[in-house]
Amino acid sequence: MQERNFADILNDIGGIDARADLTEGWTQGRAVFGGLVAALLARGMTHTLSAPKSLRSLMVSFIGPAPAGTVRVQSELLREGRNVTQATARLYDGDAVCAQAMAAFGTDRETKAVASELPFAPEARDSVPPMDSAVRLLPAFLKHFDVHWTGGGIPMSNQKARRLGKWVRHKDDMSAMPMEALVAVADIPPPVMMSHYDRPVMASSLSWSLEFVTPPESVKPGWFYLDYSLEAAAGGYSQQSGRIFTEGGDLVALSRQCMVYFE
Repeated sequence: MQERNFADILNDIGGIDARADLTEGWTQGRAVFGGLVAALLARGMTHTLSAPKSLRSLMVSFIGPAPAGTVRVQSELLREGRNVTQATARLYDGDAVCAQAMAAFGTDRETKAVASELPFAPEARDSVPPMDSAVRLLPAFLKHFDVHWTGGGIPMSNQKARRLGKWVRHKDDMSAMPMEALVAVADIPPPVMMSHYDRPVMASSLSWSLEFVTPPESVKPGWFYLDYSLEAAAGGYSQQSGRIFTEGGDLVALSRQCMVYFE
C-alpha cells in the first residue's frame, strides 16, 4: 500500500462506522502509532454529535496492537446533554478490538475562571539538532514529525531520567484538523522509564487520559513543547504525566498514561 499522510488516513473516517487504511510508515514496532489510533477514535466520535462541541477529555485503552492495513472504527453516542455529550468508539482489526475510547465533548459555560500557573520553561529549540534516523534508530512514524529532543528521557541512554522535554510539530499542514493534530502530538513521548536501560526493552501504552485546557479546535497547529515526567514505576508498569504547551507558552492539554515495560 502506498504511504499515506495523517490527514488522508483521518479523512477515511466519514461516519460512525468507517474503515481506514493504515500504512507501514505509521508503525512503531509491531503496532501503528498510538497517537494515530487515538486520533481516529476521536474523529469517529465527532460523527455522533448532533451539533459541534469541543473535545474536553479523551480516555483510551490500548487493548492490542493495531496493525498496518485496513481497520474499522465504530462509534456510538452514550448521552447527549445541553452542554456535554459523551461517546465511545472502538477500533477493530477484523473481529479483534485493538483500542477503545471514551470522550466528553462540551460547550463553554459562563463561569469564573482560574488561569494555569504551571511553569513553562522549555529548552531552546535551536539548542539541539533535530532527531535524525541516520544517527539513532527511530520508530517509523516519527518521519512524519519534526522533533527536537531538548530534555532527558532518551530511551536506552541509561540516563535514569525522571522527565523529558521535546519540541514537536507535524510536517504536513494540519490546519484543517487541529483536534486530531493535537491528539497525535501528545502521544509522541515514549515511556520515560525506557531511559533507565542501556539496551532495548519492549514498552507500550496500556491506558491514556488526555484533558484539554483549551478547546483544541482553537489551537493553531505548529510547534508544541512537551514536558513529561515519570511519577513511579514497578512490576512492569509505569505512570507518567505530561503537559503540552504552544510555542508561545499557553498550556493546552494535560496527559496521563499507564504504560507497561518488559525486561
